[in-house]
Amino acid sequence: MPTRKFGLNLAVFVAVAALFTGIWALYNRPVTAPDWPEQISGFSYSPFRAGQNPQQNTYPSDAQIRADLELLSKHTDNIRTYSVDGALANIPQLAEEFGLRVTLGIWISPDLERNEREIAKAIEIANDSRSVVRVVVGNEALFRTEVTPENLIAYIDRVRAAVKVPVTTSEQWHIWQEYPELAKHTDLVAAHVLPYWEFVPMEDSTEFVLERAKDLKKLFPKKPLLLSEVGWPSNGRMRGGAEASQADQAIYLRTLVNALNAKGYNYFVIEAFDQPWKASEEGSVGAYWGVYNLDRQPKFAFEGPVVAIPQWRLLAIASVVLALLTLALMLIDGSALRQRGRTFLTFVAFAGGSMLVWIGYDYSQQYSTWFSTLVGLLLGIGAFGVFIVLLTEAHELAETAWTRTRRRPFLPVLTDTAYRPKVSIHVPCYNEPPEMVKQTLDALAALDYPDYEVIIIDNNTKDPAVWEPVQAYCEQLGPRFRFFHVAPLHGFKGGALNYILPHTAPDAEVVAVIDSDYCVDRNWLKHMVPHFADPKIAVVQSPQDYRDGNENTFKKLCYAEYKGFFHIGMVTRNDRDAIIQHGTMTMIRRSVMDELRWADWTICEDAELGLRVFEKGYSAAYAHESFGKGLMPDTFIDYKKQRFRWAYGAIQIMKGHARSLFLGKDSELKTGQRYHFVAGWLPWIADGLNIFFTVGALLWSAGMIIVPQRVDPPLMIFAIPPLALFFFKLGKILFLYRKAMGVDLVRSFQAALAGLALSHTIAKAVLYGAFTKTIPFFRTPKMASNHGIMVALAEAREEVFIMLLLWGSAVGIGIVQGFPSSDVKFWVAMLLVQSLPYLAALIMALLSSLPKPLETSEDEATAPV
Repeated sequence: MPTRKFGLNLAVFVAVAALFTGIWALYNRPVTAPDWPEQISGFSYSPFRAGQNPQQNTYPSDAQIRADLELLSKHTDNIRTYSVDGALANIPQLAEEFGLRVTLGIWISPDLERNEREIAKAIEIANDSRSVVRVVVGNEALFRTEVTPENLIAYIDRVRAAVKVPVTTSEQWHIWQEYPELAKHTDLVAAHVLPYWEFVPMEDSTEFVLERAKDLKKLFPKKPLLLSEVGWPSNGRMRGGAEASQADQAIYLRTLVNALNAKGYNYFVIEAFDQPWKASEEGSVGAYWGVYNLDRQPKFAFEGPVVAIPQWRLLAIASVVLALLTLALMLIDGSALRQRGRTFLTFVAFAGGSMLVWIGYDYSQQYSTWFSTLVGLLLGIGAFGVFIVLLTEAHELAETAWTRTRRRPFLPVLTDTAYRPKVSIHVPCYNEPPEMVKQTLDALAALDYPDYEVIIIDNNTKDPAVWEPVQAYCEQLGPRFRFFHVAPLHGFKGGALNYILPHTAPDAEVVAVIDSDYCVDRNWLKHMVPHFADPKIAVVQSPQDYRDGNENTFKKLCYAEYKGFFHIGMVTRNDRDAIIQHGTMTMIRRSVMDELRWADWTICEDAELGLRVFEKGYSAAYAHESFGKGLMPDTFIDYKKQRFRWAYGAIQIMKGHARSLFLGKDSELKTGQRYHFVAGWLPWIADGLNIFFTVGALLWSAGMIIVPQRVDPPLMIFAIPPLALFFFKLGKILFLYRKAMGVDLVRSFQAALAGLALSHTIAKAVLYGAFTKTIPFFRTPKMASNHGIMVALAEAREEVFIMLLLWGSAVGIGIVQGFPSSDVKFWVAMLLVQSLPYLAALIMALLSSLPKPLETSEDEATAPV
C-alpha cells in the first residue's frame, strides 16, 4: 500500500510539473522574425555607462567611447549624437578611427547660456571634423515646449550659415505636420516615429512607421527624409497595446530595419546602449531602449527564432525544485490527507514556486539603484512572506476539506462513567450587568454533575450597585457558590483568576473557567470532564458559541466570522495537539494549574497558558460541539477592541516564547505544535505588513498624479503578491464554510465581510505588539446600547479615511492619466481591491448602529449559523 501511494504521489507531481513546465514553454514558444541585417542605417548613440550621468556631469572616458564605437562599427557606419557637452565633444574625432559618420547633435533647452555654448562648440567640431556629415539643432525641443518655433528657427539659421554640412532639427513626426514652416529652414526633415509612445501594438508598428514616412514624404516632397529615431523599449510600462519587452523589441526591430533597408530609408535606431539615467525624465521605460544593455551585451539574438525568456528552461527547473522542497515540507505529516488534498497542495506549491521564480527573474531585469535595490529587497521579503502565508492557508484548507478521518476526535462522553472528579468553576467579572451574570449563575446551578463549586471573582468594579446584587444572588444560590470582590487587583483577568486559586476547594481536581456572559449546557461537565481520565490530558476545551447570533444583521455577520475559527482552525490544530486555549469553556487539570498559574504579563493569558501546557509536554482535548453560549459585542468598536486584544496578545506570546516556537529550545513542543502556533498567527502578521504596502501604494499613486510624466505605474509584480493573498483567503473562506460547515454562500460572504472589516485593527495590533511590551487590558462590554450613525462612523474613522484616500488615488489617476494601458488599469483595480477591507469596516460600523429589534424570540436568538 505505501508503494502504491508513493507511486500515485509521484505521478501527480510529474503531471503537475509537466503542466507548469508546459505553461513556461507556451509563454516562451519561438516566434519567427527576419535576421538582423549585416548593416543598418545608423544608431543613436549615448555613451553613458553605470554610474555616469550627463545631468551630474559624469562622463565616460575616451577609451570607453572608443570601445563602444568599435562595437557599433560592426553593424553600421553611421551614428547620431545629441550633445557636444563634456566628453561628448570627442565622439566625432574618435569615430574617424572606425570610419563612422556622425550626425552631430546640439542640445537645445531653456538654458540659453548652455544653448550658446553648445552651438559654438558644434560649429567648431563640424568645421574641423571629417566624420560629421550633418548637424541636428535640438531634439524634440518644440515637443517639450522648451523653445518657441521662432527661436528654434533662428538657431537653425545661425548654424546653417556657419557650417558646410546639411542642418536640420529632430522632432516627432506630428510636430513637422504642426509646424511645416520648419522645413523651409532645414536641409532635410528629421522625424521620430516611435509607435510605442503612441499606444500602437508591436504587431502593427512596422506598418505604422512606413505609413508615417509616406505621409512626411508627401508633405515635404522636395526634402530628404531621415527617420532620426525608430525603436522599441525592452522593459517598462505598457502603453495601450504596446508592451515593453525584450521579445517585442527583438521582433519589431528585426522586422523594421529589414523593411526600412528594403525601401531605402535613412534611419537611426534608438538606441545603441541602454541609458538608465534617462529614467528620471522619461519614466522607467527610458532606461531600456538600447539594442545592447548597459554592459554592452546584446539584449536579444540577432538571428533565429525569438524567445520571450531565453533562459526559461532554467527558470522552469528552479520552479520544479522550489515546488518539490515546498511540497516535501507540507506533506511531512500528511498521511491522513486524501489524494485530492495532496493534488491541491502540489498545485499550490507549483503555482507559488513559479510565481516566486518569475518575480525574481522579472525584477532582476531592472537596473539597480540604491532605491530600487531597497525596494527589491522589500519586495522579495514581502513576496516570500506572502508565499509562506499562502502555503499555510492552503495547508489548512487541504487538511480541513480532504482528511480521511480526524486524528484526535475528542467526542463528548455520552455514556455514564465512574470518573467524576470535583470541578471548581471560576467566573471572572468586571463591571458586568448583574442580570446577565445572574443568567450565567442560573445555568451553572442547573449543571447535571455530582461534585462542583462555583467561584465568582469581581475585580475592580467600583460601583457597589453593580457587584453587590451578584454577591447577594450567590448567597441565595447556596454554599456551592462563593463570591469575591477585590479592588484594587492587578494583573488583568489573569490576576483575578490567580487570586482565587488559593481559595479553590482542596479536593478539586479540575479548574474550569467561563466568562460571565456564558450560559452553559447542563451536560457540559458530565460530557467533557471524563477526558481527564487520560493522565496526559491537561486541558479540555469546548468552543465559544453565542446565543445572540440572530439579534440583528451586525451580529449575524460577527457570528458567521467567529464560527470559522472554532469549527475549522481549531479542528485541524487539534489533530496535532496544538489548539489555542481560550479563556471560556476551558478546563485545566488542577495540578497543572497550580504549577503554571495564569500569566499577568500578557493580555491573552488564556492562549499563553495553553502554550506553556504544551511546552511542558502535556496534551489538550478539543470537542467542537457547543456546550455554552455567550454574548457577542454589540458595537463595532467593541468587536474591534476584542480582536485587537487577541492579535496584540498573539504577538506578545510569540515574542515571549520565541525560543521555544522558532528554535524549539527549552520546551517539549513537537514540530507540528510549533508549526500551528506560528502558522496560525502568520495571516495576522501579513495584515500588519499590508499597512506598509498600502502606505507605499498611496505615496506612489500621489507621484503618478502630481508628476505623471516622471512616475509610471509600479511594476505589476509589486501588486501581485498582496492581491494573490487577498483573493486566496477570500476563496478559502467561501469554500471551507460550505465544505466544512455546510454554510450557504450568503453566510460565507457575511463571514468574509466581517473578517475583512477587522484587517486594519489586526494590522495595528500587530504593529503595536511588535514595538511595545504591553498595553492596558480592555474588556469586551456585553449588552451595550446601540448608537447613532455618526458615532458608528467615528468608530471606523481611520478605515474610512484610508478608504477615501485609496478611492481618491484611483479617481485622481483616472483623471490625470486616463487609462492608456493595462498596467494603469491594473494599478487602479489594485487600489480599489485594497480599499475593500476598509469599506467592509464602514459597512460593519453602520450595521452596528442599526436599532435592535423590539423582541427576539428564544428560538431565533439561539438559531445556528
